[in-house]
Amino acid sequence: MNSLKEIFKNKSQNLCSVFFTAGFPGLNDTQKIITDLGSNGVDFIEVGLPYSDPLADGPTIQHSSEVALGNGINLDVIFEQLQSIKETNKTPLVLMGYLNQILKYGEEKFCEQCVACGIDTVILPDLPMIEYETHYKQLFANYGISNVFLITPQTSEERIIKIDGLTDAFIYVVASASITGAKGEISKEQITYFERIKAMNLKSTLIVGFGISSKQTFNTVCNYANGAIIGSAFIKFLDTNGVDNIDEFVEGIL
Repeated sequence: MNSLKEIFKNKSQNLCSVFFTAGFPGLNDTQKIITDLGSNGVDFIEVGLPYSDPLADGPTIQHSSEVALGNGINLDVIFEQLQSIKETNKTPLVLMGYLNQILKYGEEKFCEQCVACGIDTVILPDLPMIEYETHYKQLFANYGISNVFLITPQTSEERIIKIDGLTDAFIYVVASASITGAKGEISKEQITYFERIKAMNLKSTLIVGFGISSKQTFNTVCNYANGAIIGSAFIKFLDTNGVDNIDEFVEGIL
């Protein structure tokens, strides 16, 4: 069973995930960040794979990718870091990257490394549905890996229902039709969107991301979904504070 499903069986509301970019702010900060997030109540952690052209990411996460790449991070280093804490880390990890990274690294090699690190969930925002259905669905199934699909306010009901049928981890509900980045309050338009998705009574767990940056926005979206992912706000915290006092950040959200 997918490791996230084990989490979701025991907790169905106010699920909290935090995103960070591997290799940021320092090359060797990955293990400490994961350990500190997990020990302070984060339900699952999204590990960003730094990429030179991250189409879904705003300036904050783009900057963190640039710094991480400048630090010398690459997929081999990331997998070494993740494997080094496999035995001690009890918090499910989700890898978020882009299709070209996998193609360049090697599809089978990427999947093998995921398994070696105990990772069974990936998010690839630019993976076309047709490519998933005709190739990656079977490839990932061979390695016990689940793919997370994203939906936006513009996603058709037909596609959402199809995604729901293909999902065995969670559906990533993009809060707005924009790139990532900490925003202010949740707008009325977003509430209407969340209400529409909730009313569809999908079978999948719904996790909201993009623009969730505070206790207020986290609590608001949790009224309409099972939980939320905080990304840019945490990256900004790391940029200012380094990897110390991560407990304070998490306490400020939960």
